[in-house]
Order: sequence, then C-alpha cells, then structure tokens
Amino acid sequence: MGSSENKPELIVNGKRLDGRAFDELRNIKIVSNVIKNADGSAYIEWGNNKILAGVYGPKEALPKHTGDPEKCVIKCRYQMAPFSSLEEHGRAGPNRRAIEISKVTKEVFENVVLLNQFPGNAIDLYIEVLQSDGGTRAAGITCAAVALATSGIPMRDIPFAVSVGKAGENLILDMNKIEDNYSQADVPICISPRTGEVLLLQMDGELTTDEFRRAVSMVQKAGETISRLQVQALKAPYERISEKYNQ
Repeated sequence: MGSSENKPELIVNGKRLDGRAFDELRNIKIVSNVIKNADGSAYIEWGNNKILAGVYGPKEALPKHTGDPEKCVIKCRYQMAPFSSLEEHGRAGPNRRAIEISKVTKEVFENVVLLNQFPGNAIDLYIEVLQSDGGTRAAGITCAAVALATSGIPMRDIPFAVSVGKAGENLILDMNKIEDNYSQADVPICISPRTGEVLLLQMDGELTTDEFRRAVSMVQKAGETISRLQVQALKAPYERISEKYNQ
C-alpha cells in the first residue's frame, strides 16, 4: 500500500477511478484447456490481468526424497513475467513476494485436492502472470482451480478468490493496481463455495470488526459470479463438441 504525498483520490463523485461501484468486479474471462502438453490448464483475463495456469501430474515425485509415501505432494510456482508490469520489468527469477504467493497457493489446493489417492506422487502447478494490474494472487488461484479441474485430478471443490480493500471510509471489491498501491487495507480471501470454508485469508492494513464482516460478505456474494464463470469455462469445450456433432 502506498504512502506517497501525491496519493490519488480513489473515490471521485461516489465512484472509483475506473467507474465501478464499490462492490463491482472487473470483467472476467476464463478459458480452459489452453496448453496442449499440460494435463490441465486455464487462462484468465481479470480486468487487465492476463494469467496462465498449467498442471502436470500426478507423476512420480522426483527427486524421490521430495515425495511422501502416504500422499501426493503439490509443488506450486507463481511467477510474474519480466514484462508483466512496470515494477517487474527486467526482473528474472522468483522474488520474496512470488515465493510467498506460491506457498499460500499451494496450501489452498492442499485442502481441496484428494492427495491420499496418489501416494508417492507429485502435482506440479505453474501460474504465470503475463500482464498484471492488481489482484494477481486471487486471479491466479481462481485460474489454477480451473486448470486442476480440467486435469481430472479429484477435488473436493473448485475454490475462488478475490480481495477487498479500503479507500477512505469505503470498502472496495477487487482492487486494481492503483487501488492496491494506495488503499488503506488489502484483504485477499479464498473460499470453497460448496462448504463456505475459508482457504486463504491475509490482511495488509487494518479493518474494524464490522468492516471485516462486510468484507467477507462482499467476497461471498462476488463468489457466486466467479464460481459461475469457472463452471462455464469447464463446460465450454464439451458444449462445443456437442454442438459439432449435432450440426
């Protein structure tokens, strides 16, 4: 979050700078099965974010000491391309933020993938941010969930994620980069829609107890839209096949 003396006004005439309402998502487009040599894959455009997710496995864990004889292990790598944003320009390899996001994403999917069905194996999950504009952590998790589902790996649910921030006295859903940089709080949340279980909850900044409750409510409501788009992305390839054979 920014602390610049030239901090911009995030709310002007009751609207956000991009014209959205406080509880409005950016446009989201999800496409499944986009990488031919992957076991599962997906692509998401979320606002100006563009992210690819690829899944490989389950396969024998190598080196063998990285495996677990009782369950499958998930190896996750979140990475931003050097050209994805001004901040990342020219940077190569993982940084502290990428390592942290890789870790929390891995933990999300450890709670939904049926790991005990593949002992001694590993699942490699790659999330590549091609273009970023705030909220890549949540968008990456949402995209990766679809990629895992297309792989046929058994899962308890298809989680979604989105963040809520605070601008002045207002809570704002799904912040873009400018809002992320200059908001007073950023709370990314990942939820399992079938059970309502919270799989990820982080907070940068401060919210009151009442603001926190309202933030969770905003995420739950937005999740209805996000989950519907995830399901539509999973159905789309089969619907195209059905249309082809019915012509």
